[in-house]
Amino acid sequence: MKKQLIAAVAVLLAAGAVAGTSHSRAPAAEKATGHGHAAGHGHAEPDTVGVPGEASKITRTVDVDMTDTMRFIPASVTAKQGETIRFVVKNSGQLKHEFVLGTEKDLKAHYEQMKKFPEMEHAEPNMVTVAPGKTGEMIWQFTQSGRVDFACLQPGHYDAGMKGAVKVAAAKAAAGVVLAQAQAQPQSSGTPAPTASTSVAAEAMTEGEVRKIDKENRKITLKHGEIKNLEMPGMTMVFQVKEAALLDAVKQGDKVRFKAERTSSAIVVTEIEPAK
Repeated sequence: MKKQLIAAVAVLLAAGAVAGTSHSRAPAAEKATGHGHAAGHGHAEPDTVGVPGEASKITRTVDVDMTDTMRFIPASVTAKQGETIRFVVKNSGQLKHEFVLGTEKDLKAHYEQMKKFPEMEHAEPNMVTVAPGKTGEMIWQFTQSGRVDFACLQPGHYDAGMKGAVKVAAAKAAAGVVLAQAQAQPQSSGTPAPTASTSVAAEAMTEGEVRKIDKENRKITLKHGEIKNLEMPGMTMVFQVKEAALLDAVKQGDKVRFKAERTSSAIVVTEIEPAK
């Protein structure tokens, strides 16, 4: 009996240590994604709303229809803690819509940014933007129990009521401990911090990481810090480039410094160079 009691106490202490590690770890780059779109951009931390899921772990598919009546069908989805769901999101309307997961607070903050920069083109794992008549897909694992909101953050759509929620039922305690262990793995922010030797010219540039290069359409996807001249918080988004030749100077995975300007129709990278 004494040995059994000691073993039980050891298990409880281990679970408590794991849980403490999970909640104290540094948020992922999206928070800087800030997505998460980053700390100031209103993207929830991964351990709050979940994490991008793996195709091999999908348990089921949920079809979501987005309409020009500014509604999601369905507007309420249920899930189990730890479950990985594939969302197949169809836009049956004539307007562009998007499906964004987050807390209500984060979604509202992100919506304010979208009203300020309606031309932004994002590349975050917790959202999918779908053109009229098209279908998009998101794979997401719900790591915590509770409520995860979703919404369309196109200007005017959120205010019109285009929102919904995923209700996540708590898993059993044993499964929760295993999940907490997985979440406790360290994650890299991916956005380099400026050093003390950074020059005045470099400070005028924004630091980031190249996620994707699309030479055909003259676009680059960057995970970046705050763009001070635009008053834009850190996030991951798709930029146009002023000249196609700029894309020859960098490659996917590079840490870079860049300058961006806002035009009437897009946010454009005007300068970019590998970070030293």
